[in-house]
Amino acid sequence: MTSIPIKRIGQLDIRGAAARLRLDRLRILIGPVVLVALWQIGSATGLIPEQTLAAPSTVISAGADLVETGRLQEHLLVSLGRAATGLTLGVLIGAVLAVVAGLFRFGEDLIDGPMQILRAIPALALVPLAIVWFGIGEEVKVFLVVFATAFPVYVNTHAAIRGLDPRYAELARTVELGRLGLVRKVILPGALPGFFTGLRFATAISWLVLVVSEQINATSGIGFLMTQARSFAQTDVIVVGLVVYGLLGLTSDRLVRYIEGRVLPWRRTFTAR
Repeated sequence: MTSIPIKRIGQLDIRGAAARLRLDRLRILIGPVVLVALWQIGSATGLIPEQTLAAPSTVISAGADLVETGRLQEHLLVSLGRAATGLTLGVLIGAVLAVVAGLFRFGEDLIDGPMQILRAIPALALVPLAIVWFGIGEEVKVFLVVFATAFPVYVNTHAAIRGLDPRYAELARTVELGRLGLVRKVILPGALPGFFTGLRFATAISWLVLVVSEQINATSGIGFLMTQARSFAQTDVIVVGLVVYGLLGLTSDRLVRYIEGRVLPWRRTFTAR
């Protein structure tokens, strides 16, 4: 009987694992493919009127035209710049405030109350006041993204710091780890899972806020493109904008999850079967 070399078996195992990984990544496409198929069937059979919602084939054609003329790329770059600027500032503000409020009792007394009050205010309800403060330029759109994204980062990071197991602090004192060492080696690493949870919420919220803020007297951006299409009842272009926002949200969420996996390789999670 011919025996298979151990090295060959190892190579087969690695290839099998890689194939399973690729298959797992493709599974995320099952839901969207089924949804688009039902949408196309509904449009072809007349269940979904073209005036109400353009068919997927029409949307794809409109998207191709926008790409060919360069309009989609132009507006997309503007939206990406606004979202990146607002998200970066919002995450930075939320994380810093969470650390101060989480580490110091006086910081919590000073910061947590106002943050909880402001968190209850919808970001889009601030549009009239934000226009008075910043006008109708780029600042108002970035401000709304900053305001909306700071709170999920603050809440989740603050909760992670305060929810840290006190036995870790006792162990740090046992090994004579100073206050700075405790913060740097125990508290902040322990709060990272909460921070990444808040970051995932913040990235999703940034696109939700941006799609509305870009319809406020804007002259560029995906939201402006959709507003123009609404004026001419171009549902295909509107759907293209929605698809772009959806893909941006999915991509940003996947990026955050990838970074989380690289930063926190020790954190084991449940895998569904």
